[in-house]
Amino acid sequence: MKYFNQNPKIKTQEILNSTIEKSNSSTEENLQPLPLQRPLLLIGHGTRDAEGKQTFLDFVAAYQNLDKSRPVIPCFLELTGPTIQEGVDKCVEQGYTELSALPILLFAARHNKFDITNELDRARQRHPQVKFYYGRHFGITPKIIELWRSRLKELDKTNFNCSETVLLFVGRGSSDPDANGDVYKLARMLWEGSNYLTVETCFIGITHPRLEEGFRRARLYQPQRIIVLPYFLFTGVLVNKIFDITAQQQEQYPDISMTCLPEMGVHPTLLELLREREIETQLGEVKMNCEMCKFRLAAVSNKEYSHSHHDHSHSHHHHSHDHNHSVVDPYAEPEEYHQRIWQVP
Repeated sequence: MKYFNQNPKIKTQEILNSTIEKSNSSTEENLQPLPLQRPLLLIGHGTRDAEGKQTFLDFVAAYQNLDKSRPVIPCFLELTGPTIQEGVDKCVEQGYTELSALPILLFAARHNKFDITNELDRARQRHPQVKFYYGRHFGITPKIIELWRSRLKELDKTNFNCSETVLLFVGRGSSDPDANGDVYKLARMLWEGSNYLTVETCFIGITHPRLEEGFRRARLYQPQRIIVLPYFLFTGVLVNKIFDITAQQQEQYPDISMTCLPEMGVHPTLLELLREREIETQLGEVKMNCEMCKFRLAAVSNKEYSHSHHDHSHSHHHHSHDHNHSVVDPYAEPEEYHQRIWQVP
């Protein structure tokens, strides 16, 4: 028997719409203003994809609408504007001398630990009168795990047997082993206690195994169905690539039903989690895992870098905004990856 999903993204989004609509009611009411009317800088990764950029801006606007007592300023680390420096300048122009900054990132990898903190160091030098409160990424939380479980529950109203279904969890991929390990941990926690046959974890870039290898491993279990979970906040070039590869795999292996869930997007759960992260910056309770951070390990061995579990200011290297990145993948081969992964740029 053949199971074929003509357009996995569109069809699956229709299945999930009812779940999202039910959740939206929880974010319609305004939130009580926080004690400190400190502006909030929300820092996205950045993308050349117009839809991906707009989704991030919509996410920021939705969060601003929940509490209009202070400005919420969107900015991006790379690939598009406004930049972090422009976001900081906007707050300063409005007369603020304190601001909170939150990385809208799923895991604590190089961008969170190294690049964003260096940009904030640049901002401190340009505006020494301003005090910054840098919060933490989303990380692994019960709320996000429940978000994905609810999506899978809606999907499993179809006539497939979970015991013959493999979950294929797709992360972005990082040059930070600690962050890559967290992807595996979250995928495992999502699978634990479920009735799915197994979960395979892979990545769309930088690290290994890559998505094609993930599909190969998933097929070894001879499943009736493979559900692809792109672990991304917003759409973009890489998310579209995941859907394209899934469509290619479906065409190549038509006897296996392949369904690709959409990225998380502007979801009420993420807005709730963002509120928690903002509150942490006001309470001074930001905590990060530094024990296995390769930047910390370099600092310990070289004694050249300052390191704090609050701001992760690993060095005074400044992130460049020259985004003419080479198309060559320095981690294309697993051997090259293993030789380079613990090196600190």
